[in-house]
Amino acid sequence: MTARIFFKLTAVIACLIGVALLSADILASRVAESYFVAHLRAALEEKGRVLIASRELDQAHIRELGRAAGSRLTVVARNGSVLADSEADPSGMENHGNRPELLRAFQGAVGFSTRNSNTLGIDFLYVALPLSDRGGALRLAVPLSRVNGEVEQIRIKTLQSIALAFVPAVLIAAFLSRRMAARMSDIIAYAGELANANFRARLKTGGGGELGLLALKLNETSSKLERTVQQLQHEHAELDRVERVRKDFVINVSHELRTPLASIQGYTETLLDGALHDEENNVRFLNIIRHNAERLSRLTADLLTLSRLELRTQEFRYASYRVNELLGEVVDTIRPIAQKKNIEIRQELAPAEAEIFCDSEAFYQVVSNLLDNAIKYTPANRAITAGAFPIRRDDGSEWVEFMVRDTGMGIPAEEQSRLFERFYRVDKARSRELGGTGLGLAIVKHLVRAHGGEVRVESDFGHGAAFYFTLPVDH
Repeated sequence: MTARIFFKLTAVIACLIGVALLSADILASRVAESYFVAHLRAALEEKGRVLIASRELDQAHIRELGRAAGSRLTVVARNGSVLADSEADPSGMENHGNRPELLRAFQGAVGFSTRNSNTLGIDFLYVALPLSDRGGALRLAVPLSRVNGEVEQIRIKTLQSIALAFVPAVLIAAFLSRRMAARMSDIIAYAGELANANFRARLKTGGGGELGLLALKLNETSSKLERTVQQLQHEHAELDRVERVRKDFVINVSHELRTPLASIQGYTETLLDGALHDEENNVRFLNIIRHNAERLSRLTADLLTLSRLELRTQEFRYASYRVNELLGEVVDTIRPIAQKKNIEIRQELAPAEAEIFCDSEAFYQVVSNLLDNAIKYTPANRAITAGAFPIRRDDGSEWVEFMVRDTGMGIPAEEQSRLFERFYRVDKARSRELGGTGLGLAIVKHLVRAHGGEVRVESDFGHGAAFYFTLPVDH
């Protein structure tokens, strides 16, 4: 496979070099032509000024002057009629009053033009100078074929120099192509190992760029998946009473992993089959691969968090915080994400002195998960509301109830009771498309309950949904 990739890369590089040589040829020819035309134009202008000073521009002398100047000479009256010409009989020539170089000369300036001659049928460079004392213009013309020979010589020398300069570039490109081909082959093989659930395998890291980052992400994902599987196996051995739950959990994890891993393998093979050098798609395919690798990282991170919460090994750092400040910090962090969809996040503030006793990181995770879900399921150009309200329970304890309300389609009543289950999705296809892991609401439920609070949802299908959770004021 490495040899096949190498030959494909080499072929692409050869095509690029060919295009570069062709581009250089065209550009060098144009630059040389522009230079010689400008030089020739300046020379004709100088000759014209010398001829005007001679004041012998009648038909009797014009042919001799034309041979001496090495140019075709034409004397034109201000009305456009030809008075004298070194190459043709002026009486049979058409009116020249519409020639651009002559129009310029009639205005008292030096006129220039390049075009095909109606009389001789070849391309000429024309330079016209005003005859201020006679009211007409003197035009000098030379065929552009003089320039073509000089341009051809420069073009050949330029191509030879560029081709010689490309030799070390070709050698370097071949070396890099072989390295890249070997790297891509390793990634394909490694993606196959991950797709086969061999999370102990590791990919050699090193180098920069997207491929280096991809290798690093895949290794991180594999390492996290390996630790997750080990943790799940340990839990399974200790918690026989939830045997069925654990089996379902492993099935769901495998299902969630298969989609991004298959995507990584599929797009990697697509790149290796030729899309790597498709400038319109290669970076997009690499971004898709990286996106799925990051999705695997998020999934494993959520799995680890949920496992710690269920085993009650999660450590919390409790303290008292001002409600409005804590909620505002989370909203300000999430607001840029909402602004990308032109969604407004509104706040309904609690009394200024209201406080809660909680772990700030856990609070951030709960609210950010709820806001993130609200943004995902709220159409663009609508609003989301986050608020807090002090409440007092029947036993006299004081709490603060938080609310995150969206303006999306809402949740059917028959689905609401299962929303906080792991991997449960109301709209499975759309949830995966939006990048969810299916664990966010389960984590919200466990974090809130770890603080002694409760979480619930209220929704009228077609009119949005509101999530509520409570946190204590005192410890």
